[in-house]
Amino acid sequence: MKIALFQGPAHADSVDDALRVLADRAREAAASGARLLVCPEMFLTGYDIGVEALHRLAEPADGPSAQRAAAIARDHGIALLYGYPERERNTVWNSAMLLDASGRPLANHRKTHLFGELDRRAFAPGDRVVTTATLDGLCLAILICYEVEFPENVRLAALAGADLVAVPTALMAPYHFVSRALLATRAYENQVFVAYANRCGQEGTLEYLGASAIVAPDGAELARAGGGEELIVADVDPDAYAHSRAINTYRGDRRPELYARLASPHEP
Repeated sequence: MKIALFQGPAHADSVDDALRVLADRAREAAASGARLLVCPEMFLTGYDIGVEALHRLAEPADGPSAQRAAAIARDHGIALLYGYPERERNTVWNSAMLLDASGRPLANHRKTHLFGELDRRAFAPGDRVVTTATLDGLCLAILICYEVEFPENVRLAALAGADLVAVPTALMAPYHFVSRALLATRAYENQVFVAYANRCGQEGTLEYLGASAIVAPDGAELARAGGGEELIVADVDPDAYAHSRAINTYRGDRRPELYARLASPHEP
């Protein structure tokens, strides 16, 4: 399956603006042959816009913006994964929605590992580490930004059968190492594809790093963005990496019975 990542938007002043950008990038991605377009964390609203604005703009998973995104998916015949602030009654989560090419919701993931005060002031933590869905025969797991930096999360996604870990993110300075080195490690040690869609430009106090990437199970970069607004595309074919999975046997060589202290680190 061919997938596309959109890095951006560099500028979007409203949810309406973001949805217009989504429609344009969906059209472009579909024209390239991509079956899935992955967009960044908090794509619909912006990320560093303040707690009050995030809560004001938050919507239910099936709210008006989700309906408009579903129409975009249908119009262009492409699946979409995008970040947004999700509201249910008085609780707001940092979430990512996956729609198939008909606009049908396939999965909604709530960020479980919150980063810094920006996340913790604005959002409740999700309680489901692994969110998976099947898209065109490919098992896809969703993680959001900081979550991919925890090896346990990606390993659990791989053990749940994921071929591709899709990561809407908002990686900012000075954390260049995450995109440049850690993604390849996560892909290699779990024998999965990692698709990491970042924001770019300046927003509030944050300087986003761009450098979105699609990484193969052998750690090779299939596509890499620069620092500005950009669409990148690559083919994701798990069968092409059968040799890599045969020689990198981390998953088969695990001894989970020895890892109890990961869950209970204070026990002897």
